[in-house]
Amino acid sequence: MHVVNTTDLTKIYDNRYIALNALNLRVEKGQVFGLVGPNGAGKSTTFRLLLGLQKATAGQLQVFGEQMSADRADLRRRIGYLPTNPTFPKHMTPIAFLQFVGSVLGMPKDRTKIQLTRLLQAVDLAAAASQPVRGFSTGMLTRLGIAAALMNDPELLILDEPTSGLDPAGRKQTIELIRELSGRDRTIIIATHILTDVERVCTDVGIISAGRLIYSGPMADMRRLARQGTIAVEIEGNTTAFEQELHTLDDFGSVRYERIGSEFRITFLGTQGLNEYLHRVLQLIDRTGVELLHVDTGSDEIEEAFLRRLEDDRTRGFLRAAAWAAALEGAGSERKEEADAGIPGHPSV
Repeated sequence: MHVVNTTDLTKIYDNRYIALNALNLRVEKGQVFGLVGPNGAGKSTTFRLLLGLQKATAGQLQVFGEQMSADRADLRRRIGYLPTNPTFPKHMTPIAFLQFVGSVLGMPKDRTKIQLTRLLQAVDLAAAASQPVRGFSTGMLTRLGIAAALMNDPELLILDEPTSGLDPAGRKQTIELIRELSGRDRTIIIATHILTDVERVCTDVGIISAGRLIYSGPMADMRRLARQGTIAVEIEGNTTAFEQELHTLDDFGSVRYERIGSEFRITFLGTQGLNEYLHRVLQLIDRTGVELLHVDTGSDEIEEAFLRRLEDDRTRGFLRAAAWAAALEGAGSERKEEADAGIPGHPSV
């Protein structure tokens, strides 16, 4: 079941700024979906449309299989939302604020009290439950925001930059909490530009750039795309002998490498697995007598894949622009030839 399904979803502000450009997004039940992109890519706009807080300029949007719009409060009650850097009335305590959230949602008082007690314990705020939020850290405010988003036990949880502004300990705690919240009966969408967070928690990922979805698929596929059989080794000793033997690691033409000083970045284009290629590289190191200083099979793989996708999209954009320019130029030449030939019906005739 598609919890979220958009077709050519487009949002243009003031007929000047294109925030979303024919976005086709599919999120299935039970997924932890990471929506990744730089600032201004369209992530927050997507969320506002999913919540029915704004109207799309064009395209279709379904949530839980039904059309989302401003008057669909019934659908919004099934969604929990954490905005970027949430703010709260500074004089309120977590208990008072969550009671307020429960009343807005129309929850019975008894259920509200039971739910807020469970949630404050779950987000590790039970000890601060009676303290005004004015003295809370960024991490505490984020955890309170997550608790508020979970008050109605939502089927869909939307988190907009949930680890923004957190220190490493706060990020780790938030990621662990998101892991605990995931499950077959709850779908989570996380917008972020912190790629390591995506890799640690998401089952699926979509990359958004300039309002367009340029990649969408399982996290495992993203990892395979990132690695592309690349192994980096730093060696010393008879590096010339090692370099001369690199072609023996796989079939002719299926090994490429880049050398930067004592480091070799080797890319395998063949069909063997990365473990097999790593075994062959280590054998070559032993055979040529060089000393291995460092080996890396892709510690920054997700970031590299993300940047590569953005660069590929920019390149395709340049190619599209060139193709359009050529087409326009060709059409102009054809019209000129028709005019010179005196073809009837031509505007110049």
